[in-house]
Amino acid sequence: MIEKYVIDKSYTVKKAIEKMEEELIKAVVVLDEDSKISGLFSNGDMRAFFLKGGSLSANITEAMNPNPKLYNSLDEVKEERELFNRVIYPIVDDNGFLISVVDYDNDNVGEIICDSLKDIPLVIMAGGKGTRLYPYTKILPKALVPVGDLTITERIIESFERYGCNNYIMILNHKAGMIKAYMNDLNKNYNIEYEVEDKFLGTAGGLRLIKDKINSTFFMTNCDILIDADLDCIYKTHKKNNNLITFVCSMKDIVIPYGVVETDETGSIKKLQEKPDFSFLVNTGLYMIEPEVIDYIKEDEFIHLPELAKRCIDNGKKVGVFPISERSWMDMGQLSEFEEMRKRLGV
Repeated sequence: MIEKYVIDKSYTVKKAIEKMEEELIKAVVVLDEDSKISGLFSNGDMRAFFLKGGSLSANITEAMNPNPKLYNSLDEVKEERELFNRVIYPIVDDNGFLISVVDYDNDNVGEIICDSLKDIPLVIMAGGKGTRLYPYTKILPKALVPVGDLTITERIIESFERYGCNNYIMILNHKAGMIKAYMNDLNKNYNIEYEVEDKFLGTAGGLRLIKDKINSTFFMTNCDILIDADLDCIYKTHKKNNNLITFVCSMKDIVIPYGVVETDETGSIKKLQEKPDFSFLVNTGLYMIEPEVIDYIKEDEFIHLPELAKRCIDNGKKVGVFPISERSWMDMGQLSEFEEMRKRLGV
């Protein structure tokens, strides 16, 4: 079974991430031409590489940890685990060849992960009309569009329940009554409250409605996305970095399907590049937010979250990024993306 954890040095960062996502694992071991360990590449290494401006097309050796901790026996792994909880534990023989990989987390895929977010609320912004999803949203509000046998809102809540999240607030406007009636009729094990905007206030203006109702760090999400990422790690990273807002951003690889020409001021060609590709961190619509952010929103103000973040930055506050892989983000904001989401989920 160690094959699922192994890649070679020819892999790109993108190919390594795809392998991890296909195998549902959090790290891979990189082997050299002699089948000895060159390094280890984990989700944490991925985030650090992206934050430094790394590209998905880069060779894995540019992003991996070249000096991972290695073990000589299962007993040594068990002793180490009492002190350090590592992503995976590679075991090698006396000659340095990989003989086993211990992964304590991999057996729990799809189950309740932990209860670390039991005191962290999730705010779901569900006030928009979702016009890009016509004809679905001619009848249903976007928050109730079905993705298989569950609505998108139920799927969002389900992903947070795996981390113990139990308190939800929906900020509504368009067809608010229909959303409340549906959600209240569910047989649920969580608490949900609603705030209704008199007019649509953008992706952040409605937060003003909960100014006196929330006094802790909270997640906020658009109601048309699903994020398959380590929510506990997002929260811990946000707190560790003392961010006022943390954007959860996906690394997006874009290939220009043409030859690109770069010129100097005289019009002479300096550089020719055939079908270049570029990597960008793209806003997914999931955020970790401190409650004082709400103080930067005026009463009844229409404002989107990126503009609110800029306001915080202009006031000397720290706004950060938590990178995730492209496949960790599903968006149903447009019909083509919605069909891709359904395909990915097998519904």
